[in-house]
Amino acid sequence: MKGKETRTHLGREDVLAAAERLVKRHGPQALTMRGLAAELDTAVTSIYWHVGNREALLDALVERTLADLGEIRPAGRTPAQRVVSVARALRRQLLGHPHLVAMVHERGLTERMFLPAQRSLVHEVHEAGLRGARAADAVRAVHVHVVGHVLVERNRERAPARRPGEEQLWTAEAAEHDAALARALAGPLDPEALFTASVKALVTGLLGPGT
Repeated sequence: MKGKETRTHLGREDVLAAAERLVKRHGPQALTMRGLAAELDTAVTSIYWHVGNREALLDALVERTLADLGEIRPAGRTPAQRVVSVARALRRQLLGHPHLVAMVHERGLTERMFLPAQRSLVHEVHEAGLRGARAADAVRAVHVHVVGHVLVERNRERAPARRPGEEQLWTAEAAEHDAALARALAGPLDPEALFTASVKALVTGLLGPGT
């Protein structure tokens, strides 16, 4: 019990940071008050003192996640380059916080979570000269592309081993006798490179060349 007595400087941020670590490692279902107290080497009553009950803790953790995701800063010389940078940053955020993003979604705050990225996209499509419905279509297309790509990536990560695998399925005959294409499709997939190439193509089509 001596360890629990020495945590005299435990603060609310310490509790939330430990809760976030637990969720990242094991998912929201692992976040119990006893488990969190053990993580911090303190008493359960101390957790209640700083964050309230479990529901209040989850609410605070969601707010922390929304704040941490925060505003995305575009990078690049042209609107198209900056839109691609926003898309890549949003993808990294979603892949880097899967359990926390799931918590935000379960609490009905998904649209609020995406708003900072969407506002950055609005600014850049305006810079590219788009307005009204055409601008809205561009913002939504990029957003859906990012989310869809992340969902496919997550599903591939969780999927069981494929039998037969792509290296067996993609023969020269299956690729219409394009041996180079068959080799490329049979090789390992680079999700980030594929995402970057596809979002660049999408953005060029939405904004036009030279943007």
